[in-house]
Amino acid sequence: MNKILGIIFAVLVLVSCNSQKVYSDFDISYSKSGGLAPVYENLLIKGNNAHYSIEGQGKKYKQDFKISDEDLKKLDQTLSQNNFRRIQEDRKKLYDNVSTSINIKKGPNEGSKTDASMIMPNFTTNWNNILNAFQEIINNNVKKQ
Repeated sequence: MNKILGIIFAVLVLVSCNSQKVYSDFDISYSKSGGLAPVYENLLIKGNNAHYSIEGQGKKYKQDFKISDEDLKKLDQTLSQNNFRRIQEDRKKLYDNVSTSINIKKGPNEGSKTDASMIMPNFTTNWNNILNAFQEIINNNVKKQ
């Protein structure tokens, strides 16, 4: 009996670990979370494969899609033109705010930035341009219900 329970437990652990792989194996991530009525929105890109999910405010939706080389190139250009790596984060404390985090794991724009504590004023235009590029990818590829 203990062997059967051990096997069932091992299978459950393996299944739960594999279900989280999509959230750890990516080249580019865009995530929005927080707020008084919490929202969790993620766009994860690995090569030309993308995974989008949103949960909160009564919504729960996931979609996988292919992202074109052209869209990836345009995103990379936007990151470069807006000096993603040089954007400076402020250190003010903000509470109950929806924050956005961007993580680039490879390429010339490799780095991680978040507006959880705001972005320094002289970099807000650059940050907004980058956010708009990610939002454009979502709007053009995700079939929201």
